Amino acid sequence: MSKKPVIVFEGIEGSGKSYHISQLAKYLDKKRISYIKIREPGGSLNAEKIRKIILNKKSNFNKETDLLLYQAARSENMSILKKNYKKKIILIDRFIDSTIAYQHYGLGVNISLIRYLNNYLLKDFSIDFTFLNIVNKKNMLKRLKLRKSLNRYDKFKNNFYQKVQNGYLKLSKKNKTKYQIINSNLDMDRNKSLIIEKINKLI
Repeated sequence: MSKKPVIVFEGIEGSGKSYHISQLAKYLDKKRISYIKIREPGGSLNAEKIRKIILNKKSNFNKETDLLLYQAARSENMSILKKNYKKKIILIDRFIDSTIAYQHYGLGVNISLIRYLNNYLLKDFSIDFTFLNIVNKKNMLKRLKLRKSLNRYDKFKNNFYQKVQNGYLKLSKKNKTKYQIINSNLDMDRNKSLIIEKINKLI
């Protein structure tokens, strides 16, 4: 594995992935280790514009349009990602597993189409390790209630999030050595320590 790995944080709403990626960024800053951090959708000027369209509460796209908008945002990010590939540590808040988990397992979009588009955009760019954050229904709802504002993807029925999380778990089981499950129902500081411990091995 490259000592400048690509590390992805995945998980449904309220799973703590954004918290943990920000804590990892602070840790790397403290260690003066070079990295870039982006999110999906978003991460670059044009991708952030697309993010606003996707997550707008008034948007009502069909599932195929949603997929293509997510892929369009990813396309805008690929030049940044490839420019820094193997030169800096790359931290990504959601990436290709999210597209499969949400669009295929959650919404039923054809998985072959999703994989074709992902492969077309990524080409030789690959992920080294994924932290999959999981959360139960009670904690997810509790954390969503604490948010100042909710976007379109924060307002699906619980059954949808359960299908998405199960989809994530299926993906993780296919390549266990490149995934670590973070149970965000447990103590956050404990999970933070687990992530830092693994990161120190990766870099």
